[in-house]
Amino acid sequence: MAAETTGNNDNGKSVHDRVKDVIEKIRPVIQMDGGDIQLVAVDDKGLVTVKLHGACVGCPGARMTLKMGVERTLREKVPEVTEVVAV
Repeated sequence: MAAETTGNNDNGKSVHDRVKDVIEKIRPVIQMDGGDIQLVAVDDKGLVTVKLHGACVGCPGARMTLKMGVERTLREKVPEVTEVVAV
């Protein structure tokens, strides 16, 4: 598993904690479609690893949701994020 980034921003929260907070805010939208998302890791290069569950598994739109929804939102809210990948 990748090492988790622990760098802090001005409010004292680590990158991992800020990513976790954003994912918790977008989870209800994913859950409305029968899926779910779980944070696996955040490495020191800004790579966020997540696991998709439920209807997201095997869904043709999951990659688009991951890149255009989850990754875009995370990069906007947590500038240290460089990419989001699913395992």
